[in-house]
Amino acid sequence: MLARNRFLLLVVVGGAALAIISLSLQFWNLIPTTPILEEQPFQAADGGVGVALGKSRKRVFPVPHTQEPNPISEAYSYCNTPNRTEQAWEGHSPADYKLLSVQVMIRHGDRYPLYYIPKTKRPAIDCTLSISRTPSHPLLNSFIRHMGQGGRGHWESTLASVPRLPNHSACEMGELTQTGVVQHLRNGQLLHQAYKRHNLLPSDWSPRQVWVETTGKSRTLQSGLAFLYGFLQDFDWTKLTTRHQWSTLFCGSACDCPTRNRYLEEEQRRQYRLRVSDTELERTYADMARTLGLLTRQLRAANPIDSLLCHLCHGISFPCVPTGDGTSGCLTVAQFAVIRRQQLDDEVDRRRVGLYRKYAILAMYPYLNRTAAKMERVAKDNEAGRQHRAGGEEVFTLSSAHDVTMAPLLSALGLEEARFPRFAARVVFELWKSPPAMQGQPKKRAGKGEKSKAKDGELFIRVLYNGEDVTFHTTFCRSHDRHASQPLCPLKNFLSFVRRDMFSVVNATSYQEACYRRPG
Repeated sequence: MLARNRFLLLVVVGGAALAIISLSLQFWNLIPTTPILEEQPFQAADGGVGVALGKSRKRVFPVPHTQEPNPISEAYSYCNTPNRTEQAWEGHSPADYKLLSVQVMIRHGDRYPLYYIPKTKRPAIDCTLSISRTPSHPLLNSFIRHMGQGGRGHWESTLASVPRLPNHSACEMGELTQTGVVQHLRNGQLLHQAYKRHNLLPSDWSPRQVWVETTGKSRTLQSGLAFLYGFLQDFDWTKLTTRHQWSTLFCGSACDCPTRNRYLEEEQRRQYRLRVSDTELERTYADMARTLGLLTRQLRAANPIDSLLCHLCHGISFPCVPTGDGTSGCLTVAQFAVIRRQQLDDEVDRRRVGLYRKYAILAMYPYLNRTAAKMERVAKDNEAGRQHRAGGEEVFTLSSAHDVTMAPLLSALGLEEARFPRFAARVVFELWKSPPAMQGQPKKRAGKGEKSKAKDGELFIRVLYNGEDVTFHTTFCRSHDRHASQPLCPLKNFLSFVRRDMFSVVNATSYQEACYRRPG
C-alpha cells in the first residue's frame, strides 16, 4: 500500500509539473518550419483577418525556400480549418501485403483559449453543436445522437463524469469547439476509407481488438470519440472501454524519470534566455500592454498568443479597448506576427541546441515501448498455423492527446523537421506482413522475370504524419533504401531503436540507466 501511494504521489506531482511545462511549450513552440503556402492571409476591412484559399495540399515537411517564413500563413496552417479535401496515404502498401494493426495518436481539435486577455472581450464562440453552423459534417447529427447512448459504454476512472459533447453556448476555457469535433469526424472517416479494403476490423469486432485511451480533459475525450465515430460509425458502446491516461506523456506506470525532468528544465531555461534577448518581442509586448492599459508583466502572464490564435482561426477581429478620447485601441496583426516570428526562431534554436530531443527520447520511451510491444503481440497472434485466441489482439489503438504529447513523439522519432502539431494532427503507426509466395513464382511487386527479395511473413512498419508517409525520415529507417525491391521499413529496425538505439542520444543503453544515472 505504501509503495502504491508513493507511485500515485509521483504521478500527481509529475502531472502538475507537466501542466506548467505544457503551457510553456504550447504557446512558445507552435509551428517550426516553412510550409507550402495554402492560405493567403489579408487584413479585412473591419480590422479582422481574412484568408484566401489556394490549391496546394498540406505538407508536413518544409519545402526549401529562400524567403523568411510568413508567420501569419504559418498560423493559418496551425488552425487546420476543415475546408478542403485532403489526400491520405494511410493504408498504402505493395500488392498483397496484409495490414495487421494500426495505432493512432491524435491531438485534440480546435479549442477555446485557455487564457483571457485582461480588459478585453472574450471571443464570442458557441460551443454547442448544430448542423446549421459552419463548419459542419454529414455525420454530425448521428454523432450527437450516438453520444447520448454513451452510458452503455465502459469508462475507466473519472472519465464517466466528463461530458461526451461540448455543451456551452458561451465556450468555457479550453473547451472543444464545433470546428474541433468536425476536424476529427473527418479524420476518422478518412481512415475508415483508407482501411476498409484491408478488413482491419471485422464487423463483429471484439472488445479486445479496439483500445481507446485519453487524458482526463474534455477536449481530448470528445476529440477521441469524434474520431472513433468517424472511423467506426454507430459503434457498439457495450464493446468499448475508454481508458484514462493520467499523464500527458502517456507513460503509464513508467512516468518517474529524474533525468527527463532535468533536460526539460534546461530546455525551459534556454527558451527563456532566447525570449528575453529578443528586443523586438519585448518592445511589442510593451506596446500591446500600453494599448490595453496593462503592465507588461500582466500581459505576458496572460499568454496573449493563445487568445489571438483563437481570434485568427475563427475570423474574429483582434481585441480592442476604449481609449480616453472616445476611440478604440486595438491589438494588431503586426504585433501578432512578431510573437509568431519569435516562436519560429525558437524552433530553429531548439533543434540547434538539442536539449529538447534528449527530453523527448525519455519522455516518449514508455509510449513507444508499448507501441512496439503491441506490434509484437499482434504479429505473434497472426503467425501461420497458430490458434487465435478469442477476440484476438488489439489491432486498432487510439490515443487522444495534446500537442505536448505529440511534439516530443515527433522529436523522439527523429522527425524534428516536421511541422509542429496543428489542431487535430495525427500520427499513425501501421504494421504490415509480406504475403506468402508460391515456390518458384515471383511476387506481384517484383519486376518482370525478377523475384522479390522479401521473405515470406516478414514484418514491416509505416509511420505517417497528417496523412504523409514519413517512415524514411525517422531515425530508425532513414538509411533504408526505399527504392530497393523491398520498399517498406523492417519492423526489426523500429524494435531495435526503441529497445536500445534511441538511448545513444543520452549516452545510455536503457531507459533505467538514462533516467537514474547521476549527473556529472
